[in-house]
Amino acid sequence: MTIDKNRAPLFERLMRHAEQSYVSLHVPGHKSGQGLDPTARPYYESIMRLDLTEISGLDDLHHPEEAILEAQQLAADCFGAEESFFLINGSTVGNLAMILSVCRRGDLLLVQRDAHKSVIHGLMLAGARAVFVSPEVDPLTGMTRGLRLEAIQEALEKYPEAKGLLVTRPSYYGMALPLQEIAQLLHEHGQLLLVDEAHGAHFGLHPALPPSALACGADAVVQSTHKLLTAMTMGAMLHVQGELIDRNELKRYLTMLQSSSPSYPLMASLDLSRRQMHTEGSELLGKGIEAVEKFTKGLELLSDFTRLDPISLQEINCKDPFKVTIKDTHHRLSGFELKDELEAHGCFVELADPQAVLLVFSLASTEQDVLKVLKALKAISLAINEKTGEINNEEILRSYSSTVMPGLSKPVSFDESNVRQKGTIQVALKDAEGMLSAEMVVPYPPGIPVLCPGELISAEVLRYLMQLVAMGARIHGLIDGEPPMLTVFSSAKP
Repeated sequence: MTIDKNRAPLFERLMRHAEQSYVSLHVPGHKSGQGLDPTARPYYESIMRLDLTEISGLDDLHHPEEAILEAQQLAADCFGAEESFFLINGSTVGNLAMILSVCRRGDLLLVQRDAHKSVIHGLMLAGARAVFVSPEVDPLTGMTRGLRLEAIQEALEKYPEAKGLLVTRPSYYGMALPLQEIAQLLHEHGQLLLVDEAHGAHFGLHPALPPSALACGADAVVQSTHKLLTAMTMGAMLHVQGELIDRNELKRYLTMLQSSSPSYPLMASLDLSRRQMHTEGSELLGKGIEAVEKFTKGLELLSDFTRLDPISLQEINCKDPFKVTIKDTHHRLSGFELKDELEAHGCFVELADPQAVLLVFSLASTEQDVLKVLKALKAISLAINEKTGEINNEEILRSYSSTVMPGLSKPVSFDESNVRQKGTIQVALKDAEGMLSAEMVVPYPPGIPVLCPGELISAEVLRYLMQLVAMGARIHGLIDGEPPMLTVFSSAKP
């Protein structure tokens, strides 16, 4: 195929169809927007003209031969893959497909401990076992930095039967340590490197950004094209290269897991986002980085707030510049309180944790956005100068760090058939120490499990969860109420 990076073949085909005078005798029932609720028409009408189905000329996601196939081939060329697949269920479905294509029931996979909950769900669906490899934790911030090569070497020596390693890179806070040596080590053992790069679709497309996982030698990589690029929400891609990954198995599971009625506007947005990156990616990303730099300079003039980065200057190329974590310098506001204050001024952040808030900029961020956030922070500064007392963030940080298991875990089985045979009870969270969690307990965002089914609830983990509850964090897996409840196994044994 001749590569013409200026084309967006799927979007172009949808436009041509929408411009025709035709009668829709097929689904969807809104008939290209004709049946829209009148109050929705100003918002939905134009996009509904592209909300079509697998009619002649529009191709089929599950058996692409025309526009979708060409769009995916262009994506592979842009992002450096041998083959790329459009995902309409977000990175979640890519993680599920990667794991299911590699693992059978009882197989062992090495998994970075601070993985997204979709990785755990993939292990459950496969009935696989996992050995969790703990990432390095920054002692100052409590943020995870990434896996050390020595930890992976230890895991491979102890569990040579593992199918491979699944890494989360970058972390939610933007840390992206190099993967080249890790990929080389795994390939020397004939094992796969799978990467959940949900927050790194823009990596490798500008000199100020870390290299992509594909460029580092990963076998399969999932990217959320909607997170830092410009695709619609739920738009993602799965990229593969090399001979170690079974592409037929990947395609089979993607067909099983993804809707048989994929959204054409969503797929077209993937096509358009790729074209942006292919034709002017570095320029657009550079403008976004300039906006972040202006924010950073403005923040330095505000003594009440500071950036929070778990890196030294020598590691600056391992940090995503679009992720900016800030906190109250004087510890008067928790991250959750700072989030509420910013929202009151019309600035909505990605997430809050006990000490800080995470701001996510992108290529679409503007100087006007920066000025509004700085103005909000100045107003908050004036308000909190009257506040006294300090939040003991250090204790919370120690609690957080203790939730990341030191060293390697023992193999954890995620065979759901075994789980269903165990009895469960509900107990107050405060009384759950020493019990085995029957649920995945996940502060959301960022969606990283603090507890997985079958894990022991330690005093440190319990204290951390109780602190999050007290601060108003959203935690999936807990039963809301006073007191909050948790489902645990009635048996004391895993």
